[in-house]
Amino acid sequence: MGSNPKSNIYLNLRGGKAAMAELQGSEIPGDPALCSGRFTISTLLGGEDGGRAHYGQPDAPPAAYDTAHSSTFYMRTFGYNTIDVVPTYEHYANSAMPGEVKKVRPTLADLHSFLKEKAPSPCPKAPGHGPLGVSFLPLVQDDSSLSSQIRCMLNIWGVILYLRLPWITAQAGIVLTWVIILLSVTVTTITGLSISAISTNGKVKSGGTYFLISRSLGPELGGSIGLIFAFANAVAVAMHTVGFAETVRDLLQEYGSPIVDPTNDIRIIGVVTVTVLLAISLAGMEWESKAQVLFFLVIMVSFANYFVGTLIPPSQEKASKGFFSYRGDIFAQNLVPDWRGVDGSFFGMFSIFFPSATGILAGANISGDLKDPAVAIPKGTLMAIFWTTFSYLAISATIGSCVVRDASGGLNDTVVPGSSDCEGLACGYGWNFTECSQKRNCHYGLINYYQSMSMVSGFAPLITAGIFGATLSSALACLVSAAKVFQCLCEDQLYPLIGFFGKGYGKNNEPVRGYLLSYVIAVAFILIAELNTIAPIISNFFLCSYALINFSCFHASITNSPGWRPSFHYYNKWVALFGAVISVVIMFLLTWWAALIAIAVVIFLLLYVLYKKPEVNWGSSVQAGSYNLALSYSVGLNEVEEHIKNYRPQCLVLTGPPNFRPALVDFVGTFTRNLSLMICGHVIIVSVCLLLPQVWCGNHPGLGKSSTCPPIIEPEVGHVSILWLIHYPFLVNPEVLVAEEQASTIFQSEQGKKTIDIYWLFDDGGLTLLIPYLLGRKKRWNKCKIRVFVGGQINRMDEERKAIISLLSKFRLGFHEVHVLPDINQKPRPEHTKRFEDMIAPFRLNDGFKDEATVNEMRRDCPWKISDEEINRNKMKSLRQVRLNEVLLDFSRDAALIVITLPIGRKGKCPSSLYMAWLETLSQDLRPPVILTRGNQENVLTFYCQ
Repeated sequence: MGSNPKSNIYLNLRGGKAAMAELQGSEIPGDPALCSGRFTISTLLGGEDGGRAHYGQPDAPPAAYDTAHSSTFYMRTFGYNTIDVVPTYEHYANSAMPGEVKKVRPTLADLHSFLKEKAPSPCPKAPGHGPLGVSFLPLVQDDSSLSSQIRCMLNIWGVILYLRLPWITAQAGIVLTWVIILLSVTVTTITGLSISAISTNGKVKSGGTYFLISRSLGPELGGSIGLIFAFANAVAVAMHTVGFAETVRDLLQEYGSPIVDPTNDIRIIGVVTVTVLLAISLAGMEWESKAQVLFFLVIMVSFANYFVGTLIPPSQEKASKGFFSYRGDIFAQNLVPDWRGVDGSFFGMFSIFFPSATGILAGANISGDLKDPAVAIPKGTLMAIFWTTFSYLAISATIGSCVVRDASGGLNDTVVPGSSDCEGLACGYGWNFTECSQKRNCHYGLINYYQSMSMVSGFAPLITAGIFGATLSSALACLVSAAKVFQCLCEDQLYPLIGFFGKGYGKNNEPVRGYLLSYVIAVAFILIAELNTIAPIISNFFLCSYALINFSCFHASITNSPGWRPSFHYYNKWVALFGAVISVVIMFLLTWWAALIAIAVVIFLLLYVLYKKPEVNWGSSVQAGSYNLALSYSVGLNEVEEHIKNYRPQCLVLTGPPNFRPALVDFVGTFTRNLSLMICGHVIIVSVCLLLPQVWCGNHPGLGKSSTCPPIIEPEVGHVSILWLIHYPFLVNPEVLVAEEQASTIFQSEQGKKTIDIYWLFDDGGLTLLIPYLLGRKKRWNKCKIRVFVGGQINRMDEERKAIISLLSKFRLGFHEVHVLPDINQKPRPEHTKRFEDMIAPFRLNDGFKDEATVNEMRRDCPWKISDEEINRNKMKSLRQVRLNEVLLDFSRDAALIVITLPIGRKGKCPSSLYMAWLETLSQDLRPPVILTRGNQENVLTFYCQ
């Protein structure tokens, strides 16, 4: 951004709205008192500005402002003065220059603590910034779309145009060649629209296609596309270099100076050429850009030379090679196909031609070097597609109208007067190519001679120069693209062992290691030395990349992610989906096994990122899709009738801040992880009432059916009564309900070969059994043996044990060790009974000998205290809890976990203090954790299949 303030947008940051001014060559006075993120331009406000300095700064002295007016701009805008700031670009963008303090809005704490003062923020005047240290947004920026367009066109006008398009026209005929061209252009145009949408969905930096997709759609899709696309570009370097080497080899053979043999000559020339291209790339983008401009001019001259050549009457030498200028019968004959050789089929020709259309992303791949990528990429890419498509169609039609398919090249192969054995169109023009045509060993003609464009042109060396320019420019562009994408991908470290190649060098952060990696891949494929073999490989990779790009855009659209807001208006999600589908279909039509391999690689890369969950968060359409899917299914659960086979324990865990009760969180998380829902909640205590936020009582996934929950609940038995009121199954663990921060808990460690003891004393629907079963499936607990204890009579122990074993076997829980407790109803030991009585003594009314008025007053003041009547009424239950504690101490002292059915305290019959004393007594003196659990008396286990 230039420092000249003319034709710039200036944001009025003091007022409630933006103001625009055109400054005719003058700057705003650099008054230090106005060095602020909020300022007013006097030409707009007529010098009417009193006021206050930037947020966090003390008020400026009156001398710094126009003292004729006392009201500030904020006072005029809002009616009062405030330290709050108005919306501004700098709050959302990383626009601060190195060493400059980024402008930030005040925090909520700052706004609440409005008397708090901060030190003034420095306002350095950085290059490219205005006199007040504010970034200006220019009205007009340099348009770099021409640079993007030229780069795309150079990459599309590659080796296929000069060396294979005439041959494809001879094989497929003009009509089907146009179909091949237009089908390729359909795929690339749709992909171009998708890339245009992605490039206008946010600020674009370096990294090219990978950066665009990963930052717009997330690392899952971006990583897989980036790796495949970078590899495809590296292979494309080999293809274009082999085309260049093929032309040089033909020239050497023409002058009788081969190096070794035709195949090894291509390898030698190719490796030397790609090494030179590497050196140019390492010299920096400045040299590379200059070279691209030179190549473009050479190609333009070669095109003009070709079209002029088609109009020049043929010489004897050209006629012997099959060129007769424009002829209607030649055009008619070349309209239809004449398939020959192993590649002689429509899709064989398509696979060889398609790489010529893959240069559409060359502009996007240098996004970091474009001044305005959001404008340059869409405009440059689409214009490049249009002009290159026109040139391909024109060359195919013109050369198919001028050159016959077969010619000998012999100057003596003329028609002998009176001869009747001449066949073919050339006979009418005085040439007899019958012999080589019948034997299929002609060396010239459109279907035999790859250098047909040179032969047709007005001056063959200019076409050779065009071939050199097209192949070298495309190879250079692909080398740069592959290296930059590799660099950005490696810097993000989405995949292991590739971070080494992400290091940049120099002031432009050149991807030197990325260049070397691309160079090695290119050399490996150059050694194949056969253009018709390399081209189909590239086709498959690029089609796979295009399918992913289009599908990524479609996926981002259907997830309705608020972050997907491209400003490119010609994008359509259904067109993108069509582009993805047609790309995949063509992949299978070309080479089905290669398509399967490519798709398998993509799926592996995608699943790897999903599994590893790299420490990046750019906003992902995969995440947005997961959210939409989860939301849709969650809402759909309201319409699904519940079934016992689908029951999963969904836990509302009253932890308060979760780090206060990590043991409780760890325990519940152990059996709900990857299975069901756990929600941590916090009960807010206000006075003597418990407040349960309404959000916990709504119709939430997994929290049961809709329940109406009053906002204020009497503390009948603490938070346990809340769960009864809304009919949820629940668990209480007195051993872990400790409001202390802990670094780790026993539920995070391996439990070894201990036991999980279940005391299934009352039938609650099976939750008491289900929780330990789910726990035993986890790795930390799977070595524990599960024991089930039930109550029974001493004279029926065997029958009751067999009955419970039979029932458990029908539940298919795998519990086989069952113990019957015959003495569960015995009286507890006196010392334990006394301990219980001492526990509840502070909570007793002791109202046996007091008058009724005194008792009523005591109840009003202390409603939680226990009367003598309530003690006597619940005596048997109280003794049972004391006895159960003795049983637990006898049988389960060394268990890893004890699960016991929670006793019920009847509302209006059991005081809350007495009930909580029961829970405390049950777990007293026990070393293992004790889980008190109670279902809601509805089945959560079944042995029926329907």
